[in-house]
Amino acid sequence: MARIDGVAPDTADPGIRPVLDAQTRAWGAPLANHLLYARRPSIFRGLVDAKLVALINRRVAALNGCEF
Repeated sequence: MARIDGVAPDTADPGIRPVLDAQTRAWGAPLANHLLYARRPSIFRGLVDAKLVALINRRVAALNGCEF
């Protein structure tokens, strides 16, 4: 269980909703990390360096036992 809840997709910033909608179409639900990033749109849009985001996503996947 996440320590911080992500946003509800229907209440997300209008600029973020298309991304969450696309994830829902592709995988049935928005990805958990994107729901968390959506809490702060500036982070979602790239405030954090892309290389660091990739490392964070890998670490989260490893902690969750995700094979991706």
